Amino acid sequence: MAFDRKTLVIPDNTKFEEKTIVTKGDVVIGDRCLIQFGIKTDGRIFVGEHVIIDGGLDSTKDIRVDIFSNIGGDVKCGGNVYFGEKVKVKGKLSLDGDLDVGDSVGIDKGFEAKGWINIRSPIPVVIYVFIYLLQLLKMGHSEEIDRILEEIEENEGDTIPISETFLFIPNNSIIGVQKSKVDHNLRVGKKSRLIGNFEIKGNSFIENNSVIHGTLKSSGDVFCGKKTSIQGNINSNGDVRVEDKVSIAGNIVGDKIYLSKTAVVHGKLFAKNGISFMTPSEEETEEKVERFKTDTDIIDEVGDMLE
Repeated sequence: MAFDRKTLVIPDNTKFEEKTIVTKGDVVIGDRCLIQFGIKTDGRIFVGEHVIIDGGLDSTKDIRVDIFSNIGGDVKCGGNVYFGEKVKVKGKLSLDGDLDVGDSVGIDKGFEAKGWINIRSPIPVVIYVFIYLLQLLKMGHSEEIDRILEEIEENEGDTIPISETFLFIPNNSIIGVQKSKVDHNLRVGKKSRLIGNFEIKGNSFIENNSVIHGTLKSSGDVFCGKKTSIQGNINSNGDVRVEDKVSIAGNIVGDKIYLSKTAVVHGKLFAKNGISFMTPSEEETEEKVERFKTDTDIIDEVGDMLE
């Protein structure tokens, strides 16, 4: 999946359950987000600054929670745990690896750690660096100072590689039980199930066999892949494309609507610039053209030969 730091990315086979989002791969939550669920995954979990998570965190690998974030449930981790300053956990923490915590971290129901426990000094690292540079300056080691500053500048943009499959929630997003809001785009993988109404200030792309139990409102274009289901309305300021065997429980509002003849819409269609009906043969032709452009057909042929 594409990663642009602005798109809400839901990977294949993700399920929004009553209180927990169950997924696979790494989970990355941006700064200042509100998540009214818990998170469960077989990958790592990265939580940004000033994030509120109403539920717990459950990961078979590492968990990292940045400063001033709040976790409303238990934290279970099969790897190492890092908590930044002022992180609050209302439940219990249990981990198989090492625990690294900053100043004023609160864990209401205690913790169990099988590895090392490191409590960092409340004095920011930048102060140590400043004192060290000041001493070097007094000693006249200007070349050493230049070297350290260059290293700091080089390492400033370092990123942590994440898994090929990942769930990403961009900054300032709300993922709610009844309503979710994202300032940019939405991309939902195959065979996923989402709960609640989604307000997207960008384009929305729903891949095959996925279900949204709510209404989808998008300021950009909306694409519904084959056999998807929207258990509400689709409201779009852009174009809406509804593929083969899609089920829409409510109305569709868009600038222009492209509708498969095998799709089922239980509500009304409102299109400013008209409605175009697509036959399955037309869809298959367009798909073959796209596959030809990306050499997918050639790859599939080789795969069939190997089988």
